[in-house]
This record gives sequence, structure tokens and C-alpha cells, in this order.
Amino acid sequence: MPMRLHPIERDGSVSLGKVELPPVLAEVIAATTALYRRRGFSPPWIGYVAVESDQVVGSCGFAAPAEHGEAEIAYFTFPGGEGRGIATRMAMALMSLAQEQAQTQGVCFVAHTLPVTGPSASILARLGFKLLGSVQHPEDGEVWKWVSGASVPYFGC
Repeated sequence: MPMRLHPIERDGSVSLGKVELPPVLAEVIAATTALYRRRGFSPPWIGYVAVESDQVVGSCGFAAPAEHGEAEIAYFTFPGGEGRGIATRMAMALMSLAQEQAQTQGVCFVAHTLPVTGPSASILARLGFKLLGSVQHPEDGEVWKWVSGASVPYFGC
């Protein structure tokens, strides 16, 4: 069964039916709604809960509404699901969702990782993202900035 993304609504509600909810989901939803309060709520540029085979496997989303052709993606595989390609499938699903939006033709995707070689950096490299280098993120401190899409040749989109 393919991955399905279920939107996290402005109020934190998610329509998942009879899917079992992992304990970490409450924390993820609280963080997502806090992000909405800081950066806005503008579907489809929101957070999602990822479900595969009727199991909640992670969360993903856009850090903010896409602006100037740039869409920042983020993803989190829930404990126990690491190393199974879930994060890769979430990133691909987000990129597909963004590309379906008429106003995002030529969209540039951005992602940030910890400044170390690790699973997330490997995922982004496999998906064709290019590492631009270290940047100071206003909320996360020093991170590596990755880009993919229309404007990869220069630092930023």
C-alpha cells in the first residue's frame, strides 16, 4: 500500500480513521501547530502525518508557505521505522505534492540537516539535492543547507 499523507489541520486535528496512534504523534502535532502560529497555515504548505499499511510511520511537511519558488521540506520517521526508506518516501511525496501546485512551476526545494554526515544527508543526496554548505538558521543554529530543483547552481533559490 502506498504512503498516504494526512494533513495536520490548524487546530491539530488529523483524520486518520482507525489507525493506531503512536505516543510521539502528540508531540509532533503540538510542534506543528506551534509552527503554524509562527509561520502561518496555508494548505498545502502544512504538516502531514505519513501512513503506510495502516500504520503511522512518520510526519513531514513544509516549513512555511512556498515563497519565491522555494519550498522547504522536513521529515521525521517515528521510532522503530528508521532505515526502511520511510523518510525518502516522505520527501518524495512532499516534492510531488509541491510540483502538483500550478503556482510552483520550477520550484526549488530546500532542506536543512544537522552539520554532520548522517541518514538525512544521505537521503537528500540520493534524491539529487546538492549541499550548499553551512548556514545559520534562526531557530536551529548552524545547519547544512541543501537544494534541489530549478536553482541549484547558486547558494540559495
